[in-house]
Amino acid sequence: MAQVSINSDLGEWGFSTDAGERARLLQSPCVDSDPKGEAEASPENLSGGATSTFGAIFIVVNACLGAGLLNFPAAFSTAGGVAAGISLQMGMLVFIISGLVILAYCSQASNERTYQEVVWAVCGKVTGVLCEVSIAIYTFGTCITFLIIIGDQQDKIIAVLAKEPEGTGSSPWYTDRKFTISLTAFLFILPLSIPREIGFQKYASFLSVVGTWYVTAIVIIKYIWPDKEMTPGDVLTRPASWMAVFNAMPTICFGFQCHVSSVPIFNSMRQPELRTWGGVVTAAMAIALAVYTGTGVCGFLTFGASVDPDVLLSYPSNDVAVAVARAFIILSVLTSYSILHFCGRAVVEGLWLRYQGVPVEEDVGRERRRRVLQTLVWFLLTLLLALFIPDIGKVISVIGGLAACFIFVFPGLCLIQAKLSEMEEVKPASWWVLVAYGVLLVTLGAFIFGQTTANAIFVDLLA
Repeated sequence: MAQVSINSDLGEWGFSTDAGERARLLQSPCVDSDPKGEAEASPENLSGGATSTFGAIFIVVNACLGAGLLNFPAAFSTAGGVAAGISLQMGMLVFIISGLVILAYCSQASNERTYQEVVWAVCGKVTGVLCEVSIAIYTFGTCITFLIIIGDQQDKIIAVLAKEPEGTGSSPWYTDRKFTISLTAFLFILPLSIPREIGFQKYASFLSVVGTWYVTAIVIIKYIWPDKEMTPGDVLTRPASWMAVFNAMPTICFGFQCHVSSVPIFNSMRQPELRTWGGVVTAAMAIALAVYTGTGVCGFLTFGASVDPDVLLSYPSNDVAVAVARAFIILSVLTSYSILHFCGRAVVEGLWLRYQGVPVEEDVGRERRRRVLQTLVWFLLTLLLALFIPDIGKVISVIGGLAACFIFVFPGLCLIQAKLSEMEEVKPASWWVLVAYGVLLVTLGAFIFGQTTANAIFVDLLA
């Protein structure tokens, strides 16, 4: 059976058919439950794409950098200071880069071109479906994060425009956080989320890159030349406990998670070779590390233990340079929400059609109603949760634990299964080392996910 693309028809709302890099990379293009035949795995289908090595580095960096940047100063505070935060990042980066290489290796071995298809082909149906469900949950949680970020930045901007002190009880109803988030969501996010395709990703990518670098520059500048009204809290120099260090892992996972996008990026290269790909991801992770470390270190040293989960909230509302950063972030996440929703909706659509066993071309008549219903349910649920979860740190902690599955668990499982399938062809020593490394990845990812889930459930209940 031929491969079928989800949401691949020409859009009704006037958008182009180019859904953008992240949307194409994340969406579930296949509703087939059968493996590809020989015709589908032909050399023509497996030839390299048009992306240069430099272009691949940029795309990986773009997929990596995002809203998680705002939470890195708080992660350094949680980890116990600058030394602990940097050491934790450097240690995790080894596993992060190796996971990206493992996924490329398994993509070549399985002749698959997206993350979930690689997991499906290498690890089997159950793990493949679990991967797709995880992607849907991850994108859902990230959409909640985007709405919270919008509310956080709007609160600061409105406080300046209204010329009223923050936290006063005399604010008019139209400046209430729940009203402003809802108004922005209904006016901008919902209309952008309903179409079949998203044609403005190139602008969203540009805003994301500019906004990310601008925020990093502002945080560094404000550390070098701080405002007089900014008084830092206690600056920790060592972690309170080992568990405190582990609690910072979900934020780092959320920040560096670009693994779901990595497989299509690898296959889009002119020379999709493992050695070249290793250089690409190493260079990209080094750039991301510089951005995250600069923001994390300078933001933490500026505010110490009193830093907010969203570092921009720690700065005064009337700071013009920071206000521009807030505007960049708002514009970026407005479009990023619809892109992540598109990805999640495509996965849900693929799961539904596979469950029903209905080819997409035979189900066009009901596609519009299903798409609108899926969009409304997704939008309303994320909005309601964002209105009643004011702390971005809580959401990032939860989806950061899920990001650990994409970074550690699924690549580890793919490596184990790939080595088991070729154990007779590989030297025993190499085989055991790689299988053991795969087990280590799965164990580490399961530990981060389990710890994060336990904290999210029990800590809040006890509080």
